[in-house]
Amino acid sequence: MGTGRLTGRRDQEATVPEASTAGGSGGSGAPRSLAEALRARDDAALAALLRARPDLLNPVPGDVTQLATRAGTRASVVRALERLDRFALQTAEALAVAPDPCPYEVLESLLTGEEGTTGEDNGARAALPRALGTLRDQALVWGGEDRLRLVRTARELLAPSAQRPSPTGLGPTVAEATAGMSPTRIQEIVAAAGLPGTHDPVSAVNALTGLFTDPDRMSALLDEAPAEAHQVLGRLVWGPPYGEVTPNPTAPVRWLRDHGLLLPASARTVVLPREVALHLRGGLAHRDTAPVAPPVPAHREHRPQLVDANAAGQALAALSTAEELVKSWEHTGPPVLRAGGLSVRDLKRAAATLDSTEASAAFWIELAYAAGLLATDGEADERYAPTPAFDDWCELPPAERWSVLAAAWLPATRTSGLAGEQDAKGRTLSVLGPELDRSAAPEVRRRVLELLADLPEGASPDPDALLDRLAWERPVRSASDLRARLAHWTLTEAEVLGVTGRGALSAFGRALLEHRDPAPLLAPLLPEPVDHVLLQADLTAVAPGPLRRPLGDTLAVLADVESKGGATVYRFTPGSVRRALDAGHAAPDLHAFLKEHSRTPVPQPLAYLIDDVARRHGHLRVGAASSYLRCDDDAMLGEILADKRSAGLGLRRLAPTVLAAQAEPTALLDGLRAMGYAPAAESRTGDVLVARADAHRTPARSAPVPVPDGPPLPDETLLGAAVRAIRAGDLAATAVRKEPASSSAVVPGELPRTSAAETLATVQAAALTGSAVWIGYVNADGAASQRVIAPVRVEGGFVTGYDHTADEVRTYALHRITGVAELAEDHL
Repeated sequence: MGTGRLTGRRDQEATVPEASTAGGSGGSGAPRSLAEALRARDDAALAALLRARPDLLNPVPGDVTQLATRAGTRASVVRALERLDRFALQTAEALAVAPDPCPYEVLESLLTGEEGTTGEDNGARAALPRALGTLRDQALVWGGEDRLRLVRTARELLAPSAQRPSPTGLGPTVAEATAGMSPTRIQEIVAAAGLPGTHDPVSAVNALTGLFTDPDRMSALLDEAPAEAHQVLGRLVWGPPYGEVTPNPTAPVRWLRDHGLLLPASARTVVLPREVALHLRGGLAHRDTAPVAPPVPAHREHRPQLVDANAAGQALAALSTAEELVKSWEHTGPPVLRAGGLSVRDLKRAAATLDSTEASAAFWIELAYAAGLLATDGEADERYAPTPAFDDWCELPPAERWSVLAAAWLPATRTSGLAGEQDAKGRTLSVLGPELDRSAAPEVRRRVLELLADLPEGASPDPDALLDRLAWERPVRSASDLRARLAHWTLTEAEVLGVTGRGALSAFGRALLEHRDPAPLLAPLLPEPVDHVLLQADLTAVAPGPLRRPLGDTLAVLADVESKGGATVYRFTPGSVRRALDAGHAAPDLHAFLKEHSRTPVPQPLAYLIDDVARRHGHLRVGAASSYLRCDDDAMLGEILADKRSAGLGLRRLAPTVLAAQAEPTALLDGLRAMGYAPAAESRTGDVLVARADAHRTPARSAPVPVPDGPPLPDETLLGAAVRAIRAGDLAATAVRKEPASSSAVVPGELPRTSAAETLATVQAAALTGSAVWIGYVNADGAASQRVIAPVRVEGGFVTGYDHTADEVRTYALHRITGVAELAEDHL
């Protein structure tokens, strides 16, 4: 009974194109396709591939052939190339311009140069096995040492073409450059090069290629070239290999073109063939190879205690800044733009509130948003406001509050440094806008901290050396400059947040990086909150340290922050005192509060200021008519009407003690205060309205989820299940079957076809004998698959059995089975 391998059309596409250029197996056990190379791997190696390239798992491949097909798709290959280090990428680039397949010795010569041409070895020869192993592990290279093959998609991406120059700077081969050339022109070049003539263009091209790859004959030909011709070659040898010529080129260019050292690429363009460039380079594919990662040495060293103390001071300032920012949006937060985000004007206001630059304000706003302390309120007139989580955050100890901020910063994809720039469509990127997420940010941020952690404690790196290291680790992404900018921003943000101190990683920053709680390490470094201030005669109060929560909250309402630092200076003004009165504090309460919490006597000017503002506070009452103004002193109302500054309020007298206004109550309050009065808002019942600082909160909001950089990394459970599923699917795809008894033989690459009666009889016989069969099945969605099952029960139009493909017991409808074939007796 004949046997054959079950091969689907999908398998042919995955294997035959890769194997068709192999020209043979390359040895008795050598794989002829990427699928065969993957099939030969053990389970641990397959799991390592899926771990390195998690995009291959979505969805889980049905078998090894499907895995190989997906590993060769353009999107997956591009993603894999982006994650190669510089030398692994240079190795792939060298394979892209090498013969296909390429012996290991040829690849080595492309990276180390011909014998005696590169001088001292820079480590490329020793580093090549590691780089090649990386490419093999990620299924970008397959084949034996004598027949190395780069996956076709990677070759297409990295090989040179007229539209896309190669990263190596090499041009096309002689065969590629002469593909569209007339046979007569090829004969002229061959004759000028001193080669015997032939009427076969292919033989002529091969002869020219043989000349350019023969070092001795090539050297002799170049010795005959004019001196100026060597200068022309020198400008093209390291790329780009294309040059523009005039209709009447100079004599050196004509000599090079006549001898085939420059070949026409278009009517006015010539190209330096790859074989010629490699000879002139001494066999090197790259001018500079980088086999070893550049070190990140310590630039400056500090005592670890000094670093931690400096970082703790920054952490304390970070808490104060974040709290001040969020509280400034408690009453009336900035509106949300129609396209999302914060307007430039509101960003400037936030920067003025924090007494910082707009870039710094953008960072704190984005950090508070990432930590879930700020969100949109969801109202019709949508605005940003604190969330209920902000109140819970304020009640935490300082070290734990910092941990919340730092834990939100490290994995955040929000990139405040891009605010103010323009996207591809020319639209300005706004703070809190939808276009500020960059999925690469968490990886760069963590990698920068890891490089800092590799240094001795208290040591800070040279930023340029750190950027060079990052560029070596991810050269493809570094080309866009985003990775370098993210690294710069990370160093700055880590310093202002307190993760680092004086450029060195702090002890609690190291704990954050290692997924440990940093609060226990930070708490002893922070000063204990104080419960007193020092009042001074110039209407200021000095807080000698961080204030305890009730004292700090009340003082923030009663006075304005004038300066920050180790000690915070507050200034009392008529406006700040009025703000406290608006919040419901009476004058006697303010006197008692200051007397209780001041280590110095309450200065007389401050007591007079409070009494004076309190005496005038509420003398005028503002309500909604649209709005109105009432006062028992009709002379004062007459004075307001006569004041030219009140013209914009639209005031008119309704009664001796009542004025109506066209302005809204809020605008009327602000206008009167700008004129020097101290009005108070009142309710519909005539009671004074108390404006409390914590009145407005958004509904409960969760912190924004970082945008993932590709599919999530699989855990070991998923990896194990995926490998088992792929092996089981491969078992079905490679099952050896018996020839069917019917005349409708199974066509390789298609589902089996048998009659309904034959299908039923075969599965019933298999259920009786306990043997396995191979079936074709079409599910309810119309998806076709091939499976190996061991039937145990056939009844009611269904067959139940152990599915070797899925590694579980399943039930299949008989009418959906396209056909069945018995397996060879020794297959399972």
